[in-house]
Order: sequence, then structure tokens, then C-alpha cells
Amino acid sequence: MAKIKIKQTGSPIRRPESQKKILVGLGLNKMHKVVELEDTPEVRGAIAKIPHLVEVVD
Repeated sequence: MAKIKIKQTGSPIRRPESQKKILVGLGLNKMHKVVELEDTPEVRGAIAKIPHLVEVVD
């Protein structure tokens, strides 16, 4: 399966708890951290819920 790189660009401070949990679920916990995950509909859905906090890196 294809991989996707996700970079955290926004801070979870003063964000709803649900958005913080999505970041943790994606394996992100620090600014500018990059993780590589499987490109699944679940991961894409999580990214779609917090586009202001993450970006997809090529």
C-alpha cells in the first residue's frame, strides 16, 4: 500500500480535545514533526478533519 507523509504545522493549544486526539492518533505531538503512514481512507479522513493543523508532504 502507498505511504503518505504528514507534517504538523499547527499547535494543538486552545483547540478542541477531539482535534488533539486526532493529532495523537496520527502520531503527531510536536510542531514540524513528520510521520509516514499508510494511505488509507481512515488517515485521509483524519487529515480532512484538521487541515489547519497538518499538511501532506510530498
